[in-house]
Amino acid sequence: MNMLRQYKVPLHIYMAMMDLQERNERLFYKLLIDNVEELLPIVYTPTVGEACQKYGSIFRRPQGLYISLKEKGKILEVLKNWPERNIQVIVVTDGERILGLGDLGCQGMGIPVGKLSLYTALGGLRPSACLPITIDVGTNNKDLLKDEFYIGLRQNRATGQEYAELLEEFMFAVKQNYGEKVLIQFEDFANHNAFELLAKYSNTHLVFNDDIQGTASVVLAGLIAALKLVGGKLSDQKFLFLGAGEAGTGIAELIALEMSKQTKTSIEETRKKIWLVDSKGLIIASRKETLQHFKKPWAHEHEPMRTLLDAVKAIKPTVLIGSSGVGKTFTKQVVEAMASFNKKPIILALSNPTSQSECTAEEAYTWSEGRAIFASGSPFNPVEYNGKTYVPGQANNAYIFPGLGLGLIISGAIRVKDDMLLAASEALAAQVATENFEKGLIYPPFSNIRKISAHIAANVAAKAYELGLASRLPRPKDLVEYAESCMYNPVYRTYR
Repeated sequence: MNMLRQYKVPLHIYMAMMDLQERNERLFYKLLIDNVEELLPIVYTPTVGEACQKYGSIFRRPQGLYISLKEKGKILEVLKNWPERNIQVIVVTDGERILGLGDLGCQGMGIPVGKLSLYTALGGLRPSACLPITIDVGTNNKDLLKDEFYIGLRQNRATGQEYAELLEEFMFAVKQNYGEKVLIQFEDFANHNAFELLAKYSNTHLVFNDDIQGTASVVLAGLIAALKLVGGKLSDQKFLFLGAGEAGTGIAELIALEMSKQTKTSIEETRKKIWLVDSKGLIIASRKETLQHFKKPWAHEHEPMRTLLDAVKAIKPTVLIGSSGVGKTFTKQVVEAMASFNKKPIILALSNPTSQSECTAEEAYTWSEGRAIFASGSPFNPVEYNGKTYVPGQANNAYIFPGLGLGLIISGAIRVKDDMLLAASEALAAQVATENFEKGLIYPPFSNIRKISAHIAANVAAKAYELGLASRLPRPKDLVEYAESCMYNPVYRTYR
């Protein structure tokens, strides 16, 4: 750690960490587990975003498995080239929408690699059971195509049938090679493909989309916890989203599901409490004809509103959620409007990396006169305002996916259902302690993340058994204890 702290540039720390992972995997995980709050922003957002942008020029050794259009018809053979046979989790991307940075093509490999190192450090999966994959179908990023160090195919993205056939071959090759119970996590696909892939394969494979479902589960946990500060029930709140892509609609759907479960009313009814704003303004019924299918459930009756500020003033939400990928969109006027009709406005600026965040922690606390309950996607430092220290929470998917993955694996689950995501959210919200609430935090500290992951895993596994989707029988008596006993620990064995 002392050597790493000599570096002043986060990207240099990232490169040193990647070298260490290559050289001494056990020590890499020991460092990451013991210094998770310091190193998480390096191996994950925001630094991993910069690493993906510069991946070609900082490239040392290939990590993970690359499958390109050239391997069409031979994907099973390519998978068999991977030296490890017993794979439990695959994180796969096609690099089309990396964080809020757009199309980074093959250089998106940094994301699956980073996510899987968190599966091990935070969720206790064995490193050898994790497989990062990038599917290279080209890139539409003109700068990368001209970059002499770009590592991928130099062509525009394949789309339509060619793309669908490649993905289908991949999905069935994975199942053939690793069996029914391998978890496939889709990561950073563009909106249109993400929804289609999830809908297409969720009934035949154990699949999970972190951008749609992971984000939703983390945000829901934060909202359930925030109710202890605000008072009232989830169904008493009114929600307004900026951004109606994967994250926005995924979060909205899970909130509607939880409200419907709590109030025993239909999901069509609970959706009416949730409004979304996209690049063309408020999503309303009169726009239904031109909307993409995943936005249609959110088109309610209302007069047109072009801007976020108009929508905030008209709808008067209690919760404002940003998932637009566009920075500086929660302006002073927007935050002040939220604070004018809420005693404690809940403001979540979720876009990553830090440069794309809708507002900073300091702005949220200052403009709301210290009344906002704030959390963001990328980390912010504590803020001093009027002599009081406010600690912003981080609505980081890393709270959920390692525990969720562990729960699916220890129960031998064969499908992921929304009830499991709700179970994960409820488990995470239950881990927020009184002293965290006193600081205004709606998430527990990352320092005891492995304990939190074990509780999430136990809750998810319990739900899998309850739904009859678990194949590991008999069911362990104490699931938390069982989850902890299954976790990988980076220790050296003692030799006689």
